[in-house]
Amino acid sequence: MTTLPKSTLQTIPKGIWILGFVSMLMDISSEMIHSLLPLFMVTTLGASALVVGLIEGLAEATALIVKIFSGAISDYLGKRKSLAVLGYAMSALTKPLFALASTTGLVLTARLLDRVGKGVREAPRDALVADIVPGQIRGAAFGLRQSLDTVGALLGPLLAVGLMLLWANDFRSVFWIAVIPGLIAVALLLFGLREPEHQQTTVRTNPIQVENLKRLSGSYWWVVGIGALFTLARFSEAFLVLRAQQGGIPIALVPLVMVAMNLVYALSAYPFGKLSDHMSHKTLLVLGLIILITADLVLATSDHWGFVLVGVALWGIHMGITQGLLATMVAETTPADLRGTAYGFFNLVSGLAMLLASVLAGLIWDQLGASFIFYAGAIFCIVTLMGLAWQPIMRAVK
Repeated sequence: MTTLPKSTLQTIPKGIWILGFVSMLMDISSEMIHSLLPLFMVTTLGASALVVGLIEGLAEATALIVKIFSGAISDYLGKRKSLAVLGYAMSALTKPLFALASTTGLVLTARLLDRVGKGVREAPRDALVADIVPGQIRGAAFGLRQSLDTVGALLGPLLAVGLMLLWANDFRSVFWIAVIPGLIAVALLLFGLREPEHQQTTVRTNPIQVENLKRLSGSYWWVVGIGALFTLARFSEAFLVLRAQQGGIPIALVPLVMVAMNLVYALSAYPFGKLSDHMSHKTLLVLGLIILITADLVLATSDHWGFVLVGVALWGIHMGITQGLLATMVAETTPADLRGTAYGFFNLVSGLAMLLASVLAGLIWDQLGASFIFYAGAIFCIVTLMGLAWQPIMRAVK
């Protein structure tokens, strides 16, 4: 194993930091809206839990499906930054639609357009991270970018809470303010990041044609399958917000639940990412599942604010362990010239799983009650643990 310098942070290229701060700013913008959106739909627009789950599932699935095409295009062109800028700009420019929404139909439209932007940017951005950073610190780099991203997911709900208290639960005014950090993120990426040169050694071919897809190893497809099972086990975070509301927390303070989760997530993503450069990835995945099972059981037990806080904190640790790790595993099991495509397929399968998980969670919530969706999540975790035990081709994955 390569010996790392004492301070891994000092060896991480400037481009990773810029990508991290861009992610942070866009997450501030997005989470100012998303931390309030389930409550806005239920209390202002009169939506049911099933509608919330359907909108969230469709939105996330749309983003992840779009990643196939943006990732493949970035591989074909050998260019990542331009697609990332386009995607961030799309998301920034859709934010005003949330402030204007008077029906769940317009909310769905805004969420779909916003997530198309997310889909356009994320596979090229993740491939860009893998392109910029040396292999021996790739886990740390993905963890750092994820930590900065999650700092934004922490600050966004905090700002939402402060503004909701200041403006007496005026959802729409908060949504308008959320436009500002999104536009700053686009400007930082456009003017602050220089994409590394790509050496074109072969004739360009369609990255998703059969001959190229055959170059994706069995280890890669194993990672894709495990990623989908993780997504099934972890439905939309909108249901964490609704669970907190059940406990009687004032509407203006409910986003603090997401603040707690994202604080833990932000603090854990980089350390666990760095740890993944030195230890078994499978062991870390198992640890992440055990923690998610514990979170589900805590959240199923009670809607008291103390139980909800513990549950979402454990949820955040799970996210910190697994999200950057899965991205690293995709990079380590794919050829460099197919990374964008590989991230795209990984996220397509995860997107379909997110749609299924969120719709099922909404149905279970409406028909059986909130506790049952968390018990169902724990069952999916157990299924995923069984999938981890079935490991036919893993020589390329630690």
